[in-house]
Amino acid sequence: RHLSLFDLVCIGVGATVGSGVFVLIGLIAHTSAGPAVFLSWGIAGVAALASGLCYAELGGRFPEAGSSYLYAKETMGELASVIAAACLTLEYTGSASAVARSWGDKVVEYVRSRNSESILISVLDPGLGINPCAFVVSLASVLLLLEGVKESKSVTNFFSTLNVSLVMFMALMSMILAKRENLTPLVPPEFGAAGILRGATSSFFGYIGFDEICCVSGEAKNPSKNVPRAIILTLIIVTSLYISASLGLAGMVPYEEISETSGFPNGFRYVGYGWAADIT
Repeated sequence: RHLSLFDLVCIGVGATVGSGVFVLIGLIAHTSAGPAVFLSWGIAGVAALASGLCYAELGGRFPEAGSSYLYAKETMGELASVIAAACLTLEYTGSASAVARSWGDKVVEYVRSRNSESILISVLDPGLGINPCAFVVSLASVLLLLEGVKESKSVTNFFSTLNVSLVMFMALMSMILAKRENLTPLVPPEFGAAGILRGATSSFFGYIGFDEICCVSGEAKNPSKNVPRAIILTLIIVTSLYISASLGLAGMVPYEEISETSGFPNGFRYVGYGWAADIT
């Protein structure tokens, strides 16, 4: 067993924070909730916490690798466990694909912003919906994981810390640049309360991943205590990041002008901070 509480939190945060901040916040603010996008994330966070408490209790009672598969097998039998395993596989396949594609699109957009005529664009974006960068990052992740948990945890910790630092920078910088008039009206008439709830259903996708902590329980030190703690800490950290980042973006840029695909980079360019856009 090699994973400490800090390692487990890094795995949970690293698996959860991703396209939710870099894509979904802008999309939901522009199309569903307007400046009230932070309420959508808060509602989704409460729902995720309710689910997380279930995982925390089961993770403490069954401190072994397997997550939903193991819990279903122990409580409802093998048929239920097979169904849970299929759903778990589908969840990670879908979420990993979305994150990889989001990362790949960011690379293409960055290269295109530097030189739209570069021959590299034809390689990175050959058309037909194909994104080679998404394949490369997925393959690299698989090869890293094949090395084992002990070997990959340092890389996971590094990128999780870097990711959280970047999101904190985005949130703080956007809050500094925020204007009160951009948050008025808080709930645009064209969206209403229904828009906030629609945004919350989309926001929940951004919380997928915290259950990965349960998948590595077999490698955790003192799993009966550290796994539940890691799940709760992860959800607190992630929810705080999402709410602060969404509040900052909605305050920095009028919701009508927020990009649906690249909220923060385009938002920083909108207010004249190109260097911050390059960082994000």
